[in-house]
Amino acid sequence: MNETVEIANGVRRLRPAVDELEGSLIRQVAETNIGRDDVIPLWFGEPDLPTPDYIKDAVTQAIVDDHVFYAQNRGIPPLREAIAEYSSTLIGRKIGVDRITASVSGMAAIMLTSEVLIDNGDNVVVVGPVWPNCKGTVFIIGGEARTAPLRADENGIWQLDLNDIRSRCDDRTRAVFVNSPGNPTGWIMEADQQRELLAFTRERGIYLISDEVYIRLIYDRPRAPSFLDIAEPDDRVIVINSFSKTWSMTGWRLGWLTHPPDLGPDFSKLNEFNIASPTTFVQHAGVVAIREGEPFVSEMVERYRRNRDLVFQRLGAMGRVTLSKPEGAFYAFMKIDGITDSVAYASELIAKTGVGLAPGRAFGPEGEGWLRLCFAAEPDTLSTAMDRLAPALS
Repeated sequence: MNETVEIANGVRRLRPAVDELEGSLIRQVAETNIGRDDVIPLWFGEPDLPTPDYIKDAVTQAIVDDHVFYAQNRGIPPLREAIAEYSSTLIGRKIGVDRITASVSGMAAIMLTSEVLIDNGDNVVVVGPVWPNCKGTVFIIGGEARTAPLRADENGIWQLDLNDIRSRCDDRTRAVFVNSPGNPTGWIMEADQQRELLAFTRERGIYLISDEVYIRLIYDRPRAPSFLDIAEPDDRVIVINSFSKTWSMTGWRLGWLTHPPDLGPDFSKLNEFNIASPTTFVQHAGVVAIREGEPFVSEMVERYRRNRDLVFQRLGAMGRVTLSKPEGAFYAFMKIDGITDSVAYASELIAKTGVGLAPGRAFGPEGEGWLRLCFAAEPDTLSTAMDRLAPALS
């Protein structure tokens, strides 16, 4: 009652955690330029290819078949079964359906994880630079996100010292958050570091949250290492995944969590209070995406590989640019000599070159002085972008 009166009297407009939340710096750069015919937009991170027709046909059929009603909180059984089968095949070990909960996007899965784990005053150690929403969910709940920094060497190759994670953990640490393959860096946590980190979180009794939405977008092997390779079903490991990147379904909003079986009822309750369940007919399309999608995924990854090589070769020849060839995801993250404000410089580049890039500071202080380019685009578009950028970055 008192809080309601205070709000009515204008004393307190919002929860401080929401009121103080910083907006997207990528959108700050892009917002006034979206839709301009003279700008090549490489700022956002999504596939440029539309969703394949076989998935569109599946959602149309699902609507015709009247899959338009409420569904189970954790997802329709055919989708959870398809995800469990897909994960078991991909990982090469049994992933039970009791460990799968569908979510309305990978982003929502990250939010659900913060809701289930974080209390006011708790903290999560996050490996960064990283997509800012990963930290934002912790802040919204009332927790603290502590960055364990990736460090780039003189060649722009990103490396993680696990001591930077250990030193940031205390008695209020609830989890360690890792995004691999990483946005924006393309960095991959290899299996030996994964084993060492899992041993540490087991010893501390804390959770390990692994954002693996780019697991299929890797260029030297069929998939990236996963914590599901080494974690036991009851380990405190939660893996986030999404349909957005692998099947070019960003606007469909569908993802999933793989978690210990005993968290299933908790995620069910949280889905109930957030969304009830993901859109029913979209879930049916998700089943078809998984079961018929391997040719599309293979073609898409090969396309991104060619784009990566083109962008790396062209940017690497520009004198002000330092970058390593990204191992995974679809971003070139580059350090630009002489810049101290990446937000201002990204806006300046649009004015000078007509190419829209994401400012590195959007991904945390560790990204200042860097810019991110999404190379999920037509090769001719990327070549034109390189031609435009060369005078400014050489």
